[in-house]
Amino acid sequence: MPTAILTGSPVPGSSIEGDLRSLGFDVRTASDAGEAEALLAAVPADLRVAVVDARFVGHEHALRLGLTDPRFPIAAIPGAVTAQPAGRQALTRAIARENSASGSAAPGSAAHGSAPARAAAGVEDVDSLADRIVTALDADGADVHRPELGSLVAEVPADPQARNEARQAVAAVDDEAVRLKSAVKARDGFFTTHFISPYSRYLARWCARRGLTPNQVTTASLITALIAAACAATGTRGGFVAAGVLLIASFVLDCTDGQLARYSLQYSTLGAWLDATFDRAKEYAYYAGLALGAARGGDDVWALALGAMVLQTCRHVVDFSFNEANHDATANTSPTAALSDKLDSVGWTVWVRRMIVLPIGERWAMIAVLTAATTPRITFYALLVGCAFAATYTTAGRVLRSLTRKARRTDRAAQALADLADSGPLTELLARRLPAGIRIPAPLGASAGVVLLVLAAAFDGPGFSLLLAAVLYVLLCADAVARPLKGALDWLVPPLFRAGEYCTVLILAAKAGADGALPAAFGLVAAVAYHHYDTVYRIRGDAGAPPAWLVRAIGGQDGRTLLVAVLAVALTASQFTVALTVLAVAVAVVVLVESIRFWVAAHRAGAPSVHDEGEPA
Repeated sequence: MPTAILTGSPVPGSSIEGDLRSLGFDVRTASDAGEAEALLAAVPADLRVAVVDARFVGHEHALRLGLTDPRFPIAAIPGAVTAQPAGRQALTRAIARENSASGSAAPGSAAHGSAPARAAAGVEDVDSLADRIVTALDADGADVHRPELGSLVAEVPADPQARNEARQAVAAVDDEAVRLKSAVKARDGFFTTHFISPYSRYLARWCARRGLTPNQVTTASLITALIAAACAATGTRGGFVAAGVLLIASFVLDCTDGQLARYSLQYSTLGAWLDATFDRAKEYAYYAGLALGAARGGDDVWALALGAMVLQTCRHVVDFSFNEANHDATANTSPTAALSDKLDSVGWTVWVRRMIVLPIGERWAMIAVLTAATTPRITFYALLVGCAFAATYTTAGRVLRSLTRKARRTDRAAQALADLADSGPLTELLARRLPAGIRIPAPLGASAGVVLLVLAAAFDGPGFSLLLAAVLYVLLCADAVARPLKGALDWLVPPLFRAGEYCTVLILAAKAGADGALPAAFGLVAAVAYHHYDTVYRIRGDAGAPPAWLVRAIGGQDGRTLLVAVLAVALTASQFTVALTVLAVAVAVVVLVESIRFWVAAHRAGAPSVHDEGEPA
């Protein structure tokens, strides 16, 4: 149980001790810095500890935000400071310094920090040990998180009159209303903001009051979506209607899990991974369900389902790559960014721009309505058109930003792009041996390789030109990653590689014409896409890329693409289908086992908690 050390003289009628206990703290009292230091030393090093001024007046949710958020090693609000195990050493040093100062100087003297100095640091002119500790932490260079409190009250009044005024301020603000409002994501799509969040926040509160965790709600959302996919797979009108309704219900739960995490501050590394991974699993499983349902009615739309998955995955990789390339960059001063900021100042344009990129809320609502009212083929046609327009819009805007932006790519950004490229041992070997004189700009080389490969697969199918194009593709891939990806448009390399690999599998499976070839290709792309998403989430969590042995074991994107081309040429259509199935199962087993092992181990090892708001797409 975490411990809260109340310092100073207690105030009659104060609710601070009860508030701390309701937040799960074991409350102990200390009359001065010496006793506080002794109590701090007695708290086990693996537990959270907080130092709170006994005169604190404020909302309970202000204390919750300041003292219980698991994402930050050290956090503070006026009159209170807390440290998790990772921040205990800094807190111990700061309180020891204050104890030493209090033993050699009177309060208010230079040893405690003069009133002007404390005012400059944002601390009220009140002799509060908690605030003095925060000042000492700042002086030591510690990263102290200070949550945005908005209308919430948190202060240490200097006298009875100030205390009465603070209490009146507390009574004037509805703590629970603020908490509910803050549970909703600050930036979201139109459909989610206006049609889901107004009531899903209350569902999140209902879950919190019954002790449910965000991970449980995330799992319920996944199960609901899988049931929706099963209903769609029946191929009946009733099944399609039920599927549409359940898909919306799954999305409501998907919004609820994040709101529950924000409402109750239940953030975790494992939860962020589950939320992001399950979103992709739900959508792509639903695509498969629609394709199965269409097949029951005699309509083969597996190529459309796979095309939708390829397009959606490539859209996400564009987002991920662009963001990682600019992760460490300074503010964007390009004309395109200036125009975007100007448009954001006009209210209605904000919603239009959020809707035309077809974020998850709008996309799932469209899929649900079209599933219930039309056919899987029409649903996929609309999805492909909408996603293609959204991809063109977002990619064009990011290309313009990159071309007009004055920024230098860092080594960290270049490494992230290299990890996202998913180059296998073949490309790595060739990259070290290619003559320096033949190297061309990375995006141009990658584009040329993708175009050659896709055109050969589409127009010649499994023949000599395909093998030649696959070999040239690998050579151009090696040339593209032979140097650090620090160019203005080098962030396009990973999505180009995704398009090359996925489209090759799609086209060759369609060309095979054998029963089961396209479903097998769907499974293979889904397994590989999972690996690529997992790479993104590891990079986002500062965990680095997947281990090198994993990338080598599944061949890298270049090795898999070359292998699929060789299999298409060497095998009959039915044998090629079996080979795709075996490859899909092998890749899925390897990447899933390693991914689950990694994230569970990271969670158990106490990895820093994160909460990924995710992309609106």
